[in-house]
Amino acid sequence: MMKVLVTGILLILALAAHAQQGRDLQDERYRIGTGDVLDIRIYNRPQLSREAVRVEGSGMIRMPLIDTEIQASCLTEGELAKEIATRYTKYYRNLQVDVFIKGYHSRQVAVIGAVNDQSRFELQRRVRLLELLTYAKGPSARAGQTVNVVHSTDTSPCKQANENEDAAAFSSYRLSDVLEGKPEANPYLQAGDIVTVPEADQVYVVGNVFMPLTIPLREPITLTRAIAMAGGLKQDTRKDKIRVLRQEPGTSVRKEITVDLYAIEKKRSEDLALAPNDIIDVPTSAGKSFLRSLIQGVVPGVGQLPVRVVP
Repeated sequence: MMKVLVTGILLILALAAHAQQGRDLQDERYRIGTGDVLDIRIYNRPQLSREAVRVEGSGMIRMPLIDTEIQASCLTEGELAKEIATRYTKYYRNLQVDVFIKGYHSRQVAVIGAVNDQSRFELQRRVRLLELLTYAKGPSARAGQTVNVVHSTDTSPCKQANENEDAAAFSSYRLSDVLEGKPEANPYLQAGDIVTVPEADQVYVVGNVFMPLTIPLREPITLTRAIAMAGGLKQDTRKDKIRVLRQEPGTSVRKEITVDLYAIEKKRSEDLALAPNDIIDVPTSAGKSFLRSLIQGVVPGVGQLPVRVVP
């Protein structure tokens, strides 16, 4: 009896999982939006078929012989085809109607910032944040620890499943959580969303080192570690006069911190923890400085990005 009961419970769970999977697949289907272009084909009725039908801003389309407009937005291709066939029952029975989306224009999202391929994407289905980052070829080496999503202020008439009705205009997630696919950090994206991956805070090592470089500050870094990452010190370095230029938070004022590496190496002084945007300038014994201007790249505007399709 117990075995039969357990088998029954497992069967119920399996059926429930199958039903949930079906609901998830249905939820993933693309729903027509304003601006989309449709091809509507009616079998054996070429006079009724239409090509390049653009969905109006109201979400409506018009068809021959039908007096009133037809709601197209928020429906799938199959749902709209069924609705059109129903409207024609006054004139024809058992019409075979097919609807195809020819142009996707209602669901664009953009990915900018520290990714390997900044682009706009036209979504032909619902897409989660992690999947979109893979289409952008992932975060670049300059990426920081967060991913931000700026939500469109446009309100969509379609209320899809699992959407938060009180969604904020801005959401932020830990990049590591997104890359692990954690559900709380991997939301579905909405039409008009802009995904930004900020660059990590940085420190700069210049002067009498083997490889002057910029170091993303993804974790705490000390002065000696930063110098080691820059290949170490060259000969004739003035080790007791290492300069760290630090900008005061919220101001344009920079203060200079002089560090004695000899004292750190002999444990007479603590290693300096670096702060965002610190510039480490390593001078020579002759007192020469190799400090150079640091130029920050400009992220291209969203409107200038190429448009790619997510099938």
